[in-house]
Amino acid sequence: MRTTKDNSKKNRLMVLAALFALHSSPFISEALAQKLSVANPEQDCGKTGFNIPATVSFEMENTGRRQLNIISVTPDCGCTKVEYPRKGIAAGEKFTVKMTYDARQLGHFYKQAAVKSNGTKEPIYITMKGVVLPEVQDYSGNYPFRMGAMLIDRDAIEFDDVNQGDQPQQVIHIMNDGVDEIQPSVMHLPSYLTAEVAPERLAPGHAGTITLTLDTKAIRTLGLTQTNVYLAQHLGETVRSDNELNVSVVVLPDLKSLAGGQKAFSPRLQLSTTDLNLGSFDGKSKKSGEIVITNNGRTALTISALQMFTPGLRVTLDDREIRPGASTKLKVVAYREELARVRTQPRVLMITNDPDHSKVVINITYTP
Repeated sequence: MRTTKDNSKKNRLMVLAALFALHSSPFISEALAQKLSVANPEQDCGKTGFNIPATVSFEMENTGRRQLNIISVTPDCGCTKVEYPRKGIAAGEKFTVKMTYDARQLGHFYKQAAVKSNGTKEPIYITMKGVVLPEVQDYSGNYPFRMGAMLIDRDAIEFDDVNQGDQPQQVIHIMNDGVDEIQPSVMHLPSYLTAEVAPERLAPGHAGTITLTLDTKAIRTLGLTQTNVYLAQHLGETVRSDNELNVSVVVLPDLKSLAGGQKAFSPRLQLSTTDLNLGSFDGKSKKSGEIVITNNGRTALTISALQMFTPGLRVTLDDREIRPGASTKLKVVAYREELARVRTQPRVLMITNDPDHSKVVINITYTP
């Protein structure tokens, strides 16, 4: 006959066995284990000059639930140096590992490093490649923007002050700064845009152009139309945010018929300012300001379109039709977090029936 003491001892042993089995379960271990991910394990750093070190940064993340520790980062030769965090990396935290090649040998190079951590059973390998030339021409002044191996002279396109029926063009100059031939193309073109690349293929160090042609007949509305297109180094390349190009089109109403005596009876727009400074956010999530719009003409002023060139702004207008001699207020609200992700100048666009001010752009400035 078992005693109460024997039963208690047996129960404790069963609990301990269950806890051990739970801890040893591959599913639980996997859920609690540290994990290491690399956004882009192989990077092309393009061309560099002899004895001019080339450096690339690899973005990594601890995708596990526990602290991650980098045990070592070992390059495959003494010509490559590495930098990595020596302290623990919290769960969900992003960090970088840098590789620098000393470029003391001419020609193509392909360098690897093994990243050992407590987040993976096997090392993760990162790779940098490129080419060392006797000397390298600096194109940074002519091509200030980079998209992979492509250098371009502009990262945004604006078709301003166009009328329906026009077919204006904008040209992007492009340089192949990589080590391999590329075949540039423009992806996700809307129906109102066409693109022509010349030449079709670019050898390393060679330049070309991308000509965008706008067909305004395919745009049905006045005012601002925006889209994003993507520049690719090769046909069929994956769309990525880092090769995005913003395209803005402003189509104006046709007010050419208002001339001579007729123009004297047209509306006349007056703004209290076209440069609205909202000042500092001072830790707040949003800031607001107002602009007074006055009609000094002899007929009603109509604001047919009121749009923003960038996210992060909201606008409200008391009246869209302003009688002669009257005024209204335009309120602009700016949101700090959204504006922090904007690459271009925040602006507000108005389209009116004033023949001298059919298009009005209001610049918004602030202190983060």
